Amino acid sequence: MTHEQRNPLGVIQKGKQSLQYERDVFIKESASIVGTKEGQGPLGSLFDMVGDDDMFGCPNWEKAESSLQQDAVYTALGKAKLKPSDIRYIFAGDLLGQSIASSYGILTYEIPFFGLYGACSTCGESLSLGSMAICGGFADNVVCVTSSHFASAEKEFRFPLEYGNQRPLSATWTVTGSGAFVLTGKREKTDNVRARITGITTGIIQDYGLKDSMNMGACMAPAACNVIYQNLMDFGRSPEDYDKIITGDLGTIGQTALLELLRDYGFDISKNHMDCGIEIYDAASQDTHAGGSGCGCAATVLSAYILKQIEEGQWKRVLFVPTGALLSKTSFHEGENIPGIAHGIVIESVA
Repeated sequence: MTHEQRNPLGVIQKGKQSLQYERDVFIKESASIVGTKEGQGPLGSLFDMVGDDDMFGCPNWEKAESSLQQDAVYTALGKAKLKPSDIRYIFAGDLLGQSIASSYGILTYEIPFFGLYGACSTCGESLSLGSMAICGGFADNVVCVTSSHFASAEKEFRFPLEYGNQRPLSATWTVTGSGAFVLTGKREKTDNVRARITGITTGIIQDYGLKDSMNMGACMAPAACNVIYQNLMDFGRSPEDYDKIITGDLGTIGQTALLELLRDYGFDISKNHMDCGIEIYDAASQDTHAGGSGCGCAATVLSAYILKQIEEGQWKRVLFVPTGALLSKTSFHEGENIPGIAHGIVIESVA
């Protein structure tokens, strides 16, 4: 039996780290905007918009990333037939210092703003907080949006592109893209919704002493393991209770580490595990080494592919687990470890 504590807001506290929603929290609509490399990958035809070039008509990489968020929110609102004034809160974040991609990208919408940072797990963090606001009755409609850009991330955390540094095979490729989601607690009979969020599992920071910023998958795998294990414990479920358990950004090396860590806890998720960083690029034809990562990785794959599978009835229930590596330029240069974080979202079909 899992520990439960109910409250009048329609939320059940489950076990150590989870919440189960008794009220409806719907993903009403979503949008995905990506760069050229992502558009050339196996999911390219599913994204709402693919840029002609990764500058998106802007004078620098940072403004290009802000443009991604602006376009993703605009597209999601349009699909949901809502105006900015219909949105109570926006939960947004990115990888850049002081989250400048988000603050400049959504500036013109004049929506009450929560700026978030969870590294590549930010999509999970935003959906967690947004769904809590809906279920708790603090908002009728909210928007959750995240983004990343390969060039702005390389400039922020690694080397300028002009340097032409070599990347080890353990490195992942930061996705150029943005995913935006409109969450609502209200649904009329004629309204279409994409899916329902029925619960969350909030991650705990995990530090296994790793320091290699070119092996993000290994740094983040322990955090993904913690969230998946705790979700199963808190909800009293087995891996088979999910059609898919989907991590965001581990890539091939991180996936191997995750599967081994969970086997130590007695769980084998190898048959139903999927990683967005593996799915978004074609390993045979696109030189991305271990796969994709970045805030935009999980967000765009969720919007374009995962929700489509749920809508079409291919999957009834998935556990969506974006993962993040919590480093900065300062912590890296001071020789600190790279802790990881992950957040789990239980997403189910409305059928």
